Amino acid sequence: MIPIDVVKRVLTEALRTGGDLAELYVENQTTLDLRMDDSKLESATRGEDQGAGVRVFFGNLVTYAYTDSLDEASLINAARAAAAAAKGTSTRQVVDLSLRKSSLNFKIEKPFDSMSIAAKASLLSEADVAVRAHSPFIKQVGARYGEENRRVWVYNSDGLQVEDDRSFVEVRGMVTAQKGQVLQTAIGAFGGQLGLELLDHRDFIAEITKAADDAIQMLDARPAPAGEMTVVMCNGWGGVLFHEACGHQMEADFINKGQSAYAGKVGQKVANPIINAFDDGTIPGRRGSLRFDDDGTSSQRTQLIKDGILTDYMYDLVEARRINRASSTGNGRRESYRHLPMPRMTNTFIDAGPHDPEEIIRSTPKGIYVQQMAGGQAEISKGDFVFNATVAYLIEDGKLTTPIRGATMMGNGPKVLQEIDMVGTDLALDPGMGTCGKGQSARVSVGQPTVRIPLVMVGGTDESA
Repeated sequence: MIPIDVVKRVLTEALRTGGDLAELYVENQTTLDLRMDDSKLESATRGEDQGAGVRVFFGNLVTYAYTDSLDEASLINAARAAAAAAKGTSTRQVVDLSLRKSSLNFKIEKPFDSMSIAAKASLLSEADVAVRAHSPFIKQVGARYGEENRRVWVYNSDGLQVEDDRSFVEVRGMVTAQKGQVLQTAIGAFGGQLGLELLDHRDFIAEITKAADDAIQMLDARPAPAGEMTVVMCNGWGGVLFHEACGHQMEADFINKGQSAYAGKVGQKVANPIINAFDDGTIPGRRGSLRFDDDGTSSQRTQLIKDGILTDYMYDLVEARRINRASSTGNGRRESYRHLPMPRMTNTFIDAGPHDPEEIIRSTPKGIYVQQMAGGQAEISKGDFVFNATVAYLIEDGKLTTPIRGATMMGNGPKVLQEIDMVGTDLALDPGMGTCGKGQSARVSVGQPTVRIPLVMVGGTDESA
């Protein structure tokens, strides 16, 4: 996108005050967002954004400036602003840039322009009609279609030149059912780093109808019991608990600041030996996958826990340099060119274990089974968490019985990781809708097999249970 001779001049200007590494990050983003509510197309928005950021390293000090204009004068001004923020003693020069290709093939079979905007809006309308006809208990339906193409280019004064093309599509339906004064809401959604072939592989009407059935079933759910009890977590979306309560604590900025329970524990036992956990940015089609991260580092598969032993953390370029590590793990991510990259998860999951998922239920005399989870909170420094279950069932004598509503799970992530006593063979990742917030928004995937936690504090309203 930017001529190489211009890139070299920008990087040279960025090094003029003695920086030891200069970087130019360039981004172009196009989006489409369609929203339907109450059987009407409420909004249809197309957008385009582009810009660039210049980052200069003075040892462990980093300066940054960005511009939304890609002409040479604006880029040079950004480089001067970043360079003027500090002084160093380096005499480094810009090395000839060499384009590096990725071995990863994230193929797009059907580009976004192979379907008209009207046809995409019609997809939402058809789902709305179908789910409203599904049951008289359905009172409200909302649906959304979104697509984004994000192209990034990263250059640095050490000769790095890489580019990545990331295309995302997602559809979401929210259904509210009502019986008397009781209202229950459920969501059916899926997405991925794919083209419109996703819509050939997944049936949106079937997904939103399933959400309607969940909402209707929860109308007759009994209040959740309260107290310490055994909790069996579903595969797929259940991985959000590991992501929030443990994964963030393995990001290197928290580690290097000493703000994590896992700081200094590489090589130590941090989980039941049946636990293996990974962060893998190389999986085709997943929201968190990258050919190169936003530092220009090749994406990789990083094992975080092996047989219960902590093996590594997740690094970006800054945190790797801070401890003189040879390389980052490809986890440098930024929301846009307006932001500095930071260590972030990509696709993070607990791997499959040895237990039959059905046996996990059968071997649990009493507890709850969490089928779907909603929002929650986690305190990164301690790993304490609070999560809400939107669809859950009692487990009685090894069987799923009565649906329950209003269940809230509270605990400590590192402690739970030690206490998990069964891990299923049924590893699954989430449906492709995960977004993580850490001051900046980033697309991610989470996942796990079915897992059992012997004792978790559950907040509910049926204290008699």
